Formats: sequence, C-alpha cells, structure tokens
Amino acid sequence: MKKYTFIGPITQVVSMDSIPLKGALKDEEIPILKNAGILIEDQHIYAIGNYDEIKKIANTVNAEIVELQSDYVCLPGLIDAHTHICFSGSRANDYAMRNSGKSYLEIAKTGGGIWDTVTKTRATSQEKLSHSVVKRANHLLKNGITTVEVKTGYGLSTEEELKMLRAIKHANLNSESDLIATCLAAHMLPKDYKGDHTAYLKEMTTTLLPTLKTEKLCNRIDAFVEQSAFSKEQIEPYLFIAKEMGFDITVHADQFTTGGSEIAIKVNAISADHLEASTDIEIKKLAASNVIAIALPGASIGLGCDFTPARKILDAGGALAIASDWNPGSAPMGDLLTQAAILGTFQKLSNAEILAGITTRAAAALRLEDRGKLAPKMLADFCLFSTHHFNELLYHQGKLTPSQVWKRGKVVSTK
Repeated sequence: MKKYTFIGPITQVVSMDSIPLKGALKDEEIPILKNAGILIEDQHIYAIGNYDEIKKIANTVNAEIVELQSDYVCLPGLIDAHTHICFSGSRANDYAMRNSGKSYLEIAKTGGGIWDTVTKTRATSQEKLSHSVVKRANHLLKNGITTVEVKTGYGLSTEEELKMLRAIKHANLNSESDLIATCLAAHMLPKDYKGDHTAYLKEMTTTLLPTLKTEKLCNRIDAFVEQSAFSKEQIEPYLFIAKEMGFDITVHADQFTTGGSEIAIKVNAISADHLEASTDIEIKKLAASNVIAIALPGASIGLGCDFTPARKILDAGGALAIASDWNPGSAPMGDLLTQAAILGTFQKLSNAEILAGITTRAAAALRLEDRGKLAPKMLADFCLFSTHHFNELLYHQGKLTPSQVWKRGKVVSTK
C-alpha cells in the first residue's frame, strides 16, 4: 500500500527545476515556489506547487499532514560529487608543515603525503573503514547532503582497493545517505610496487576492474593525471580499457599542471575535477565538450592555492558542479556549503550558479537523473532551512544548517 505524506506551507521552495546544465546563471533564473506544499508518494515527489492546491490532492489520498508553523526555505538534497571519506588516520602534521612553508616533497620525505594515508588505511579492517564512512556520511547528512560520491585510492593494490570498495558498499547499506562509489586505484604509483606505472595500470585492468563488475562494487573509474601521479600517456590506455568495459570515467585534472582535462575530453569523461591550473585554452575546450567541470574549493583552502576558474568556465558556456573533496590531506574541512559560499565570493558566482553546482549540476556529474531538483517523480530528497529567503543560505557561509533533512520521503535529521 502506498504511503502519502504532505508537508507545508513552505515559504520558498527552490526547486532547481528546468535549470540548464551549462553556462552562466542569474539569480532571477532560480525557480521559486512561494507558499508551497510537497506531496510525497513513498520515496518520490507526487506533486509540488501552491500549498492550498496540493493540500486538496493530499486530502484525496489520505496523506499524513506535516504542518510547518514558521518560515522555511526548501532546497533539493545537496549532492557532494567528489569526496575521499573512506580513509584512516590524520594528516594534521602535513597541514602544519605546509603552512610553515614545507614543500610537498619535503612533507613526503618525513613520512607524510598520500602514502601516509595509504599505510594507515591498509592497516584498518574493512569493518572499521565501513564504520568511519557511515560516521562521516551522517555528518554530511546533517548538513543537508543526501548523496555522497566516495572514492577509493588509499588501497593501491587489488586486495586493498577491493577492501575499500566493499567497505563503501557495506556503509551504503547502513547509511541514510546514498553513497556512490568510485574506484581511484590510479591515485599514485604505490611505493611498494615492484614495476613501473604502465605495469601497475595493466595489473589493475586485469585483476581489479573485472572484479568490480562481478561484485557490482562500482561503475565509476577515476585517475589522477599529474606529474606526481600518472602522465597523459600512461593513463590514456587504462581509461579507454575501463570505458570499453562499461565504466563511467572521471578524472583528477589540471590541479597543479595542465594535461588532465585534455585526457578527460579525449575519453569523454563525465567530469574533470579540480582544474585549478586550467588556462583559457583548457577552459575553452572543456566548455565545448560534454565534460562537466567540478570545482573543489576545499582543496584550494587546504593547500592555499588558486581556486578553480569557475567564473571563466561558466562564462565560456561550460557546466560547473562544486564538491568538497573531503580528504585527510588537502581538504580536511568537508563542509560543502561553506566551501561553495567561499568559492562564490572569490570567483563572483551568483547564488543561482552556486546552488545549481551543489544540486542539479552535481547530480549530472554523477549521472543521477532522479535527484538534484524538486519535481514530480524525483526522489523526495530535500532540506528545510529555518529562514524566509534563499539568499540567507549562502550569506551565512555554511553557519545556517538545515532544521530538517528528508531522504527518500522521510525525515532523517532534525535539530
């Protein structure tokens, strides 16, 4: 038997419906429903619109009525399309050394860097890893993030990457959030690997990728294209093989040097993430492609480097999503709304562009067509903020958090 729930009246519903995937947006383009109601059928939105009109429909289906007694702004459930929340340990020492002027190489020589996290993650059981993912996902959920992409990349061997992916899969079964797994076995060449970059990638294609399909652990493959990781020439065959196997592709691109976005375009990746080093040449090519750019302001804040040229990407006609990059090394904050607000300040983004970047455009970056906007047949994922106007959400730079978070038609977090 179907269950119906009706909630309202809502001062403003920021539906994000009909927002285009690409290009700049003005705040006047934000679709706002005033004095609105949402009728939920099981896990999906059945009807949305004027409170009195939708309530009449709700009464015909004997819906449970949730009456709101004060001002609320409703936003689609936020989507964090790039995180590394499956890890163990802390890199607080790296952060302190970096702020003291130490270089990446100097930090790595003292035992820091990605390999530090790899060592600690390898030493952690699958059960404990899964528990840590659930804990971090629940933290994000309280901040309105109902869908979270979660990467591997701290295993760097077939056995350890599988351990991470199984931990993520188990965490997804034990979390109210939806966790979207991505395999980042091509994060760096493991220090303990006996062969070269090409041999390592070949091993991953023959031993790891087939198992991902067999166990249905993930359908997304990522790679870090950078001087400290894998070159364009090394990574291209790996990504094309993954694509032929039916995986969706995303790329850590143009973080410190250019070249990664070129590969992302060449393999028709869904997204190119980072892009802090992208020049006008890369921006123009990205905008002309189907690749979605994902800005990661958390990494810029954590490393003290330039932000993704988000303004230029949008003005060139590109698609821009915004994600937190929550990881123990370069982006330890993990606060998407705060980071998005800060990016908007420095890149002069409209509220419409920022909100699209963490809802509907972020959904597109994960190829999720059932969320990111509030409309009939979409998942009933949304968050309610105790305020009268949507401008308040970014004005408070993350300090205004949701009073209620709804996931698949039920309340999963309140304050």
